[in-house]
Amino acid sequence: MIYFNLAMVSGGMSLSMRRLIKRGVIVLALFFLMVLLLDIVLMPWYVNEGGTVQVPEVTGRSEKDAAEILQMAGLAPKNSGVRPDSKYPSGFVIQQNPEAGAVVKRGRRVYLVVSGGEPKSTVPSLRGKTLRDARFALERNGFALGTIEYQASDEFPENTIIDQSIPAGSQVRRGGAVAVVVSSGHAGNLTAVPNVLGRPLVEAEQLLRKEGFQLGKVTFQTSSQYLPNTVLDQYPRAGILAAPGSSVDLFVAQATSGYPPTEN
Repeated sequence: MIYFNLAMVSGGMSLSMRRLIKRGVIVLALFFLMVLLLDIVLMPWYVNEGGTVQVPEVTGRSEKDAAEILQMAGLAPKNSGVRPDSKYPSGFVIQQNPEAGAVVKRGRRVYLVVSGGEPKSTVPSLRGKTLRDARFALERNGFALGTIEYQASDEFPENTIIDQSIPAGSQVRRGGAVAVVVSSGHAGNLTAVPNVLGRPLVEAEQLLRKEGFQLGKVTFQTSSQYLPNTVLDQYPRAGILAAPGSSVDLFVAQATSGYPPTEN
């Protein structure tokens, strides 16, 4: 059709014009031929050069093992970052891209996100706080109040925290406990808490009052080793210096059957 049209109009065109049109047609034909060659031959050759491989599953493996597995499969592992994770231990792969099972060109990079371990939180400063305020501060940051010890102090008011087992500002795994030391007031005004462990509850109360203390909260616990109403534990501990008139909480044995006594 093109040559027919050219023949029809050739009589009315100059020789230079006919040559120009002919060259344009040849260039256009060559362009379409190159596009066809690129689509059918060159692109498949480029994509399949070196072959394709299936991405193996490396999630849940250590970063070292994951890298070895990917390299053996003809792929290139690449660390794309660390993220806190409570499911996998620190240093284990928690995510990969491309995902396992994907068919990719050999030599393709596989990006790995590695676990940084369980989420951590900052331990708050507890010095100078009351036990109530300290407990709230710890719970807000994902921690619990641990063991409590009492110590005489001329610097800190009574019932305020002197020291803590984990320094303030430390990055620690959430859910841990922080032990504290609480001021029991000036040493000159304090009395040692008597030891009432193993005594009957009535006798323990009498001894506490004799030494200037009051009976605090009584918690009954089932015990097959001790007789009912025997003191199992006390808080504060025996020997701790405390202000006269302060309360001592007791943990008392109850029978293994029957109705439990009510708490004081």
